[in-house]
Amino acid sequence: MTTEYLLRREMEHVLAALTPSNRLVCRVCLQTGLRVGDVVSLKTRDLKGQFWVTEAKTRKRRRVNLPRELLDQIRAQAGEAWAFPGRKPGQHRTRQAVWADVKRAAKAFRIRQNIAPHSFRKVYAVELLRRCGDVKRVQRALNHSDCATTMVYVMAAELLESKRRGKSKTS
Repeated sequence: MTTEYLLRREMEHVLAALTPSNRLVCRVCLQTGLRVGDVVSLKTRDLKGQFWVTEAKTRKRRRVNLPRELLDQIRAQAGEAWAFPGRKPGQHRTRQAVWADVKRAAKAFRIRQNIAPHSFRKVYAVELLRRCGDVKRVQRALNHSDCATTMVYVMAAELLESKRRGKSKTS
Protein backbone atom coordinates (compact mmCIF):
# COMPACT_ATOMS: atom_id res chain seq x y z
CA MET A 1 0.00 0.00 0.00
CA THR A 2 1.34 3.43 -0.95
CA THR A 3 2.04 5.95 1.77
CA GLU A 4 0.27 9.25 1.51
CA TYR A 5 1.11 12.91 1.68
CA LEU A 6 0.46 14.74 4.96
CA LEU A 7 -1.08 18.15 5.26
CA ARG A 8 1.04 20.58 7.31
CA ARG A 9 -1.19 20.48 10.42
CA GLU A 10 -1.34 16.66 10.33
CA MET A 11 2.41 16.49 9.96
CA GLU A 12 2.86 18.75 12.99
CA HIS A 13 0.53 16.54 15.04
CA VAL A 14 2.40 13.38 14.08
CA LEU A 15 5.79 14.96 14.77
CA ALA A 16 4.62 16.14 18.20
CA ALA A 17 3.48 12.63 19.16
CA LEU A 18 6.72 10.86 18.16
CA THR A 19 9.48 9.92 20.58
CA PRO A 20 12.22 12.59 20.53
CA SER A 21 14.69 10.46 18.60
CA ASN A 22 12.15 9.35 16.00
CA ARG A 23 10.93 12.94 15.67
CA LEU A 24 14.50 13.92 14.86
CA VAL A 25 14.75 11.17 12.21
CA CYS A 26 11.52 12.43 10.58
CA ARG A 27 12.70 16.04 10.73
CA VAL A 28 15.83 14.99 8.82
CA CYS A 29 13.58 13.29 6.23
CA LEU A 30 11.58 16.53 5.96
CA GLN A 31 14.70 18.68 5.65
CA THR A 32 16.60 16.50 3.16
CA GLY A 33 14.10 14.28 1.36
CA LEU A 34 16.15 11.22 2.30
CA ARG A 35 14.43 7.90 2.83
CA VAL A 36 14.16 6.83 6.48
CA GLY A 37 16.58 3.93 5.96
CA ASP A 38 19.25 6.34 4.73
CA VAL A 39 18.67 8.67 7.68
CA VAL A 40 18.90 6.03 10.41
CA SER A 41 22.11 4.67 8.87
CA LEU A 42 23.95 8.01 9.01
CA LYS A 43 27.29 7.68 10.77
CA THR A 44 28.23 10.14 13.49
CA ARG A 45 31.64 10.84 11.90
CA ASP A 46 29.94 11.96 8.66
CA LEU A 47 27.68 14.58 10.26
CA LYS A 48 28.47 18.02 8.93
CA GLY A 49 26.40 20.92 7.66
CA GLN A 50 26.87 19.52 4.17
CA PHE A 51 27.82 15.93 3.35
CA TRP A 52 27.37 13.19 0.75
CA VAL A 53 25.03 10.22 1.12
CA THR A 54 24.89 7.14 -1.09
CA GLU A 55 21.25 6.10 -1.08
CA ALA A 56 20.70 2.44 -0.25
CA LYS A 57 17.79 1.95 -2.67
CA THR A 58 19.25 3.61 -5.78
CA ARG A 59 22.99 3.48 -4.99
CA LYS A 60 23.06 7.10 -6.21
CA ARG A 61 25.04 9.74 -4.36
CA ARG A 62 23.63 13.07 -3.36
CA ARG A 63 24.71 16.03 -1.33
CA VAL A 64 22.71 16.79 1.79
CA ASN A 65 22.49 20.04 3.73
CA LEU A 66 21.44 20.25 7.37
CA PRO A 67 20.72 23.49 9.20
CA ARG A 68 22.99 24.12 12.21
CA GLU A 69 20.14 23.75 14.75
CA LEU A 70 19.11 20.34 13.40
CA LEU A 71 22.72 19.19 13.13
CA ASP A 72 23.37 20.19 16.76
CA GLN A 73 20.29 18.25 17.90
CA ILE A 74 21.43 15.14 16.02
CA ARG A 75 24.94 15.38 17.46
CA ALA A 76 23.55 15.82 21.00
CA GLN A 77 21.83 12.42 20.88
CA ALA A 78 24.22 10.62 18.51
CA GLY A 79 26.08 7.52 19.52
CA GLU A 80 29.74 6.82 19.03
CA ALA A 81 29.25 5.16 15.63
CA TRP A 82 25.68 5.95 14.54
CA ALA A 83 23.87 9.28 14.44
CA PHE A 84 20.72 7.40 15.50
CA PRO A 85 21.82 4.53 17.73
CA GLY A 86 19.55 1.54 18.17
CA ARG A 87 18.64 -0.47 21.22
CA LYS A 88 21.31 -3.07 20.51
CA PRO A 89 24.88 -1.88 21.12
CA GLY A 90 26.78 -1.14 17.93
CA GLN A 91 23.68 -1.00 15.74
CA HIS A 92 21.70 1.92 14.38
CA ARG A 93 17.99 2.54 14.93
CA THR A 94 15.88 0.54 12.50
CA ARG A 95 13.54 2.02 9.94
CA GLN A 96 10.91 -0.37 11.28
CA ALA A 97 11.14 1.23 14.74
CA VAL A 98 10.55 4.68 13.22
CA TRP A 99 7.72 3.27 11.08
CA ALA A 100 5.96 1.78 14.12
CA ASP A 101 6.21 5.07 16.02
CA VAL A 102 4.83 7.08 13.06
CA LYS A 103 1.93 4.63 12.77
CA ARG A 104 1.23 4.94 16.51
CA ALA A 105 1.32 8.75 16.32
CA ALA A 106 -1.01 8.87 13.29
CA LYS A 107 -3.45 6.53 15.02
CA ALA A 108 -3.40 8.72 18.15
CA PHE A 109 -4.63 11.64 16.03
CA ARG A 110 -7.09 9.47 14.10
CA ILE A 111 -5.41 10.20 10.78
CA ARG A 112 -7.03 7.80 8.35
CA GLN A 113 -4.55 8.01 5.48
CA ASN A 114 -1.72 5.50 5.22
CA ILE A 115 1.00 7.54 6.90
CA ALA A 116 4.57 6.28 7.24
CA PRO A 117 8.05 7.84 7.34
CA HIS A 118 8.00 8.01 3.53
CA SER A 119 5.16 10.54 3.87
CA PHE A 120 7.76 13.04 5.11
CA ARG A 121 9.76 12.56 1.90
CA LYS A 122 6.60 13.40 -0.04
CA VAL A 123 6.07 16.55 2.03
CA TYR A 124 9.68 17.53 1.27
CA ALA A 125 9.06 17.07 -2.47
CA VAL A 126 5.89 19.16 -2.51
CA GLU A 127 7.40 21.94 -0.41
CA LEU A 128 10.52 22.04 -2.60
CA LEU A 129 8.35 22.28 -5.70
CA ARG A 130 6.39 25.16 -4.15
CA ARG A 131 9.63 26.99 -3.35
CA CYS A 132 11.46 26.46 -6.63
CA GLY A 133 8.63 25.78 -9.11
CA ASP A 134 10.77 23.29 -11.07
CA VAL A 135 9.73 19.63 -11.21
CA LYS A 136 13.09 18.65 -12.74
CA ARG A 137 14.91 20.13 -9.74
CA VAL A 138 12.67 18.15 -7.36
CA GLN A 139 13.31 15.02 -9.43
CA ARG A 140 17.08 15.54 -9.08
CA ALA A 141 16.78 16.27 -5.35
CA LEU A 142 14.92 12.98 -4.82
CA ASN A 143 17.20 11.06 -7.21
CA HIS A 144 14.18 9.84 -9.17
CA SER A 145 15.12 8.32 -12.54
CA ASP A 146 11.76 9.22 -14.02
CA CYS A 147 9.94 12.54 -13.74
CA ALA A 148 6.65 10.61 -13.65
CA THR A 149 7.58 9.25 -10.21
CA THR A 150 8.10 12.78 -8.92
CA MET A 151 4.79 13.86 -10.44
CA VAL A 152 2.97 11.08 -8.57
CA TYR A 153 4.09 12.75 -5.31
CA VAL A 154 2.96 16.18 -6.45
CA MET A 155 -0.37 15.11 -7.94
CA ALA A 156 -1.29 13.05 -4.87
CA ALA A 157 -0.59 16.06 -2.65
CA GLU A 158 -2.65 18.41 -4.82
CA LEU A 159 -5.54 15.94 -4.92
CA LEU A 160 -5.52 15.50 -1.14
CA GLU A 161 -5.34 19.24 -0.49
CA SER A 162 -8.19 20.04 -2.89
CA LYS A 163 -10.28 17.22 -1.40
CA ARG A 164 -9.67 18.57 2.12
CA ARG A 165 -10.47 22.15 1.06
CA GLY A 166 -13.75 20.90 -0.43
CA LYS A 167 -14.64 19.12 2.84
CA SER A 168 -13.91 22.15 4.97
CA LYS A 169 -16.14 24.33 2.78
CA THR A 170 -19.09 22.00 3.24
CA SER A 171 -18.54 21.43 6.97
